[in-house]
Amino acid sequence: MSRLAVLSDIHGDHHALTHALAQILPAAPDAILLLGDLLNHGPRNPVPAGYAPADVAFTLNQHARRLIAVRGNCDSEVDQMLLQFPCLAPYNTLLLGARKLCMTHGHLYTLEQLALGSGDVCLSGHTHLPGITRSAEGVWQINPGSVTFPRGGFAPSYGWLDEQGCRLVDMRSGEVFSQCDWSAG
Repeated sequence: MSRLAVLSDIHGDHHALTHALAQILPAAPDAILLLGDLLNHGPRNPVPAGYAPADVAFTLNQHARRLIAVRGNCDSEVDQMLLQFPCLAPYNTLLLGARKLCMTHGHLYTLEQLALGSGDVCLSGHTHLPGITRSAEGVWQINPGSVTFPRGGFAPSYGWLDEQGCRLVDMRSGEVFSQCDWSAG
């Protein structure tokens, strides 16, 4: 059975990344999906207290073989020069069992443009607002939130996916605060 961790919007904060990895790595995920905005804090965000993009790159590179990443609106070709895994694709599609997963940052494509069907999953970050919803067409939409700049009163968060469903985890408490069962609804 595949077990996938999902992180988004690190924005160069090494403290946030190491805190997330300390929770994720003991569970031995088969892969860690990165939904963009990895190294740069971006012009609309403050510089995070743990801002160390080179350290973030070094830490991510230590896990390069298990990382699958897409490009966020704050990622650039210069970032790719520091990273030892591809991070500039605007989207990526993979399978979890028979379920199609589409990874995107969330700023370029609408759900309709991603050609997903009932039961498929769209993973995106960008808004920094964690959530799990299901469209009228039956497509699961999952945003793990941000490990660095959570919004909407949420704590920093990340997600887990497996063949049974999805869980979103509060990084401060380690508690699951939202979840879905793929067979539901």
